[in-house]
Amino acid sequence: MVMLFIIVVIGYVANRCGRMGGEFDKQLSVMVVDVLCPLLIVSSVMGGTMPNPALILPLVAVSCLTYLVLTVVAFLLPRFLSPHRDEQGILGFALMFANVGFIGYPVVASIFGQEAVFYAALLNMPNTFFVFTVGALLIKGERGVRRFDARVLVSPSMLAAYLSILIVVLDVRIPPVLAQPLGMVGNMTVPAALLIIGSSMAQLPLRRMLGNAMVYLTSFLRLVLIPVGCHFMFRELGFDPLVVNINTVVIGMPVATYGTIFCLKFGRDTSLMTELTFVTTLASVATIPLLTALFR
Repeated sequence: MVMLFIIVVIGYVANRCGRMGGEFDKQLSVMVVDVLCPLLIVSSVMGGTMPNPALILPLVAVSCLTYLVLTVVAFLLPRFLSPHRDEQGILGFALMFANVGFIGYPVVASIFGQEAVFYAALLNMPNTFFVFTVGALLIKGERGVRRFDARVLVSPSMLAAYLSILIVVLDVRIPPVLAQPLGMVGNMTVPAALLIIGSSMAQLPLRRMLGNAMVYLTSFLRLVLIPVGCHFMFRELGFDPLVVNINTVVIGMPVATYGTIFCLKFGRDTSLMTELTFVTTLASVATIPLLTALFR
């Protein structure tokens, strides 16, 4: 977590030095969403040891149920956190979406071993669908809620998710000559997204980045209450402990970097999202290890 946070600091410094910001950040955001992240999704199912087939369906089921519950949370709970409709969509996104693809994979590997990365990728597949549908609606606000854009179902990241499912189900082995370059480019997603966050932070005064009571309450819900609540809910439903534990870590990540990227892409103010991302990323250094106390 500290290593990833350092990349955010590099983005902050790069903006202060005039190397990032403005149109560059916007174009890089589009590159991350439309090119780099789809390749990261596809490359996550290429090579390595295939997972236990018996866990595939439970993982997908848990993830789908998780995001159905969080969809309700994202549209209802922000009404009690802020009276402003523009802020409610951003708060809802922050509560619903964790940084699975960018930070979740290395954290899952450090806790459960490298073989668990594939399980995290399975949990991330429904996340991809919801972030490009419900997530986009939340960031767009009133305009997006009134009209659902079916084109997100065939967005680059969704197409990558469909392809990944086929690779898993058909047990397709991708040759290294193709898998390695796709993986190399896909891995650019993590530093690129974190650099964008750091650059966005540079546009705010330091006191603004530290947030306010609303930011801290939302961060507590995102990092503690939501993952702990989901953990006990799925444990009581009788799901495999490994599935429950990995899902708990995955949804206990900081606010998804897509929040800042979507704000830039859809022309929304990034201030509140940047504050939430900064505070949750910093606090997660402590909260993620604490979540492991729930495991048995």
